Amino acid sequence: MSEFSSALSIAASGMRSQTVRLSHVSENIANADTPGYRRKLTSFEPDRRDVPGAVTTGPVRLDRTELPQVYDPSHPLADASGYYNGSNVDLIVEIADARQAQRSYEANMRVFDQVRQMSSSLNDLLRR
Repeated sequence: MSEFSSALSIAASGMRSQTVRLSHVSENIANADTPGYRRKLTSFEPDRRDVPGAVTTGPVRLDRTELPQVYDPSHPLADASGYYNGSNVDLIVEIADARQAQRSYEANMRVFDQVRQMSSSLNDLLRR
């Protein structure tokens, strides 16, 4: 039965990690128009505390690509030449990341459900 527990733990760790990733993606989308905002990046690492194969999210990193210069002399953050730092969030990239996180979450959910069904079927067979 420990194989079932391991599979459930691995699938659950994947779902937790994708939830964190989706949270950062939603923060990026919400701040796409915030001047000076840098996109948050999420990475995955092996979870050494748990079952081998489980993952966790690594430290949040900020995208260090250059911030675009936006020309708007009437903006309160504009310098003497009329430019201010925009955000380096690309909505197309963020939407693609959100879809990928959603699909990965759903795949882990299917694994979780499949293991649960297999465990239930095994218990039914053992009761006979």
